[in-house]
Amino acid sequence: MKKYLLLCFSLILLSSTAMAESSGYGLSFGFGEADPDIDIYRVGLKKDFSSKWFETKVGYFSGYFELSYNRWEYQKNEFNQNKNINGVAFSPVFAYFFGKDSNLIRPYIEGGIGVTYLDEKFIADRNMSTHFQFEDRFGAGVRIGFIDLNFRYMHYSNASIKGPNHGIDILMFTTAIQF
Repeated sequence: MKKYLLLCFSLILLSSTAMAESSGYGLSFGFGEADPDIDIYRVGLKKDFSSKWFETKVGYFSGYFELSYNRWEYQKNEFNQNKNINGVAFSPVFAYFFGKDSNLIRPYIEGGIGVTYLDEKFIADRNMSTHFQFEDRFGAGVRIGFIDLNFRYMHYSNASIKGPNHGIDILMFTTAIQF
């Protein structure tokens, strides 16, 4: 049900898109899954980089910073494991935008590595081992006016700072409002 509400919210925002200058800030909402039994919810504040690099007729490199709150919810509790994890993450994300800023539709690809603090170390059968985690991401998306739609792969782990380092892989859909 929550997935469908997020999709409906995204479509409503998309239908109200208008062209105007953006401040470079955005508010993002995301939903994802890690395994079939762990749902991921994400709310973030984004700030676009003020710089563009290697600008050509095809596009340019730029990116954004994102500060986010993440909630991981484990749907099963067969072995009395922790059901939920809350986390705060900060990531610089680099992106290659196709087209020009004046285009209504601008597809892009992105990648970044950030840091995360988790309030718990265990979820499902995973031992994350430390509260500190790295947040890696690779994705593709499209900006349509003020709306940003994105699908990404995310990986959290502590880079073997302390074992065991089970990590977690997430597939996530996000939508953002640029204002």
